[in-house]
This record gives sequence, C-alpha cells and structure tokens, in this order.
Amino acid sequence: MPSISSPKFPKLSVLDLVPVQQGATPGDALRASLVLAQHAEKLGYTRYWVAEHHNMTGIASAATAVVIGYLAQGTSQIRVGSGGIMLPNHSPLVIAEQFGTLASLYPGRIDCGLGRAPGTDQVTVRALRRDPRNAENFPEDVQELQALFQPVRPGQTVQAVPGAGLEVPLWILGSSTYGAQLAAALGLPYAFASHFAPDALTQAMELYRELFKPSEQLKTPYAMAGVNVVVADTDAEAKRLFTSHQQSFANLRRGRPGPQQPPIDDIDTYWSPAEKQMAESMLACSIVGSPDTVRHGLERFAEYTGADELMVVSAIFDAAARRKSYSLLAEIAGLASR
Repeated sequence: MPSISSPKFPKLSVLDLVPVQQGATPGDALRASLVLAQHAEKLGYTRYWVAEHHNMTGIASAATAVVIGYLAQGTSQIRVGSGGIMLPNHSPLVIAEQFGTLASLYPGRIDCGLGRAPGTDQVTVRALRRDPRNAENFPEDVQELQALFQPVRPGQTVQAVPGAGLEVPLWILGSSTYGAQLAAALGLPYAFASHFAPDALTQAMELYRELFKPSEQLKTPYAMAGVNVVVADTDAEAKRLFTSHQQSFANLRRGRPGPQQPPIDDIDTYWSPAEKQMAESMLACSIVGSPDTVRHGLERFAEYTGADELMVVSAIFDAAARRKSYSLLAEIAGLASR
C-alpha cells in the first residue's frame, strides 16, 4: 500500500492509558508501554502521552510523572508528556518541580498537559487529601504553574528547583467549551478529549480558534483532537480487536471497571442495548477497519476537526496487534516520509 505524504493528515501522536490486561500486572503494563513508546518513536509519531488516573485496576499510570520519566529514559527523540496531569489533585509547585526535573533530564522533550477533572471518583479524591472544590481554582493554578516555569523575578521567595526558567510547554486538556475558552485566553495549545467525550468537539474547536490570544508560548492557535483508531488487515479483524475497548465502556457503565479484557467475536452478546447506546455515543470518534477504511475515515475526521494534530488511542489487548495497528496507521499517514 503506498504511503500518503500529502497535507490531508495532520501530525499524529499516541495517548497510552497504560492498560493492565486481564491476567497481567501493572509492571507488565508499564514495560509494554515502554516497548510501544520505542515503536512509536521509530515510526515517526510526534509525542507519547500518558494520563493520570487513580484507584483503577485497569490503568497503571497513576504516578504520571514517574511513568513519563521511565518512558523518556527509554526513548531518545519522541516528546513525552501528560495527557494529562489532573491539576486540582496537586500543588502547582509540586508539578513544577516534577516536570522541571523531567525537563532537566530530557531537555526539549517534555510536555505538561493539564486537566481539570479529578481522574477518579469522589471517595478517592478524599483519599488524595484534596478538596473537590479545588477545580474551581483551575485557571489560577494554571497561571501559577506558568509563573513557576518562568525565569525567577527579583524578590521572588518561592522557586521551583528545578523548574524555574525552563518554560516547560503547557497544554490545556478538556471535553467541554470551558477548557477551550481557558486555553484561548491564556494563549496555550488545546487538546480536546473527543476519543471519549465527542459531543462538544466542533463548538470547542471553533471557540478556541475564535477567542485565541497570542502568548509568549504560542503565537497562533494549535488544536489537537483525540481519536480511537484500530487498524488491522481486514475490517472484521479490526472490529474484533476493538471489542476490548467496547467492553471497557460497558463495564464502566456497570460500575465495574477493571483490567483490559481480550477481544470477543460478537460484542452484542456482551452488552445491553443501554450499554451499547452509551458506549457508541462516547466512542463516536473512532475509526476502525482495514488500511483503506481507516485512511478514508482519517481523512474525513481530519477535515471535520481541522485539528493541527491527532492524539490516537489504540486500546488493543494483544501487544503485537497494537504495535501493528500503529505501524499501519503510520504507513497510511506517511509518517516516515515527512
């Protein structure tokens, strides 16, 4: 299949939730993520992000900054970062120190994506010793973090060491128009979580571009959209691989999230009509199929969103099939020829 190097495709990156598979351990999941990050780097993906979640037995990226350091140490060029750090769970100073340390060790390769949600349930928020009302201070916390990454000012009494002067790139993550407006007001790049919350995608992207104010970090708007992609040799095989992700959403609806499950032949035997409706709504931004199917779907999605970059989620149970999916996607998008 010939690769495509035309401007039909924006940059491509990887979002990895570091899934813990059924029968495996978090250590297994972390080691598999490093192998995938190394694979993505060789294929030409722009960045590799992991996300903060707590008290979830199927996700191993709770200590997000630690995971980023592990992945950055095992790679050499690809940008590594958070998609995202849930800032209400943390002091901005602690995040500045963590990401300042990462940026000192891996200069020019670290991204700090910031989210407003807790990344967990309210009981776990209390276990984190955080107040749920901290989310109301998100804009101020982002600006405080920005200031801690800037050069030290005369008379400044609190510094991030390391961190001050490193100007680590910040991103605003969101699934509503709130984050779009904040990113625009602060002149920061914006990433929309359309891979699981697609409803406000168009409105958020339009608002972000319309309201954007240039900043020292970013002179023109830069928007990213999340999308689920599964590529296999045939449409049927890709759809079968995708059932692992679909099962996860059904289990979430049941209030029983857990380890990632292997694919099944018929997803309709697994979920109820209500679970199917919920999952299909949340997973509307998904492109699943053979290389030809995915190429056409990706072209449409890129045109529809106008995104400068796509953050790809490929939640496939089998590690080899997951790597193959990213390989086929890289070939479709002509990453190696860029």
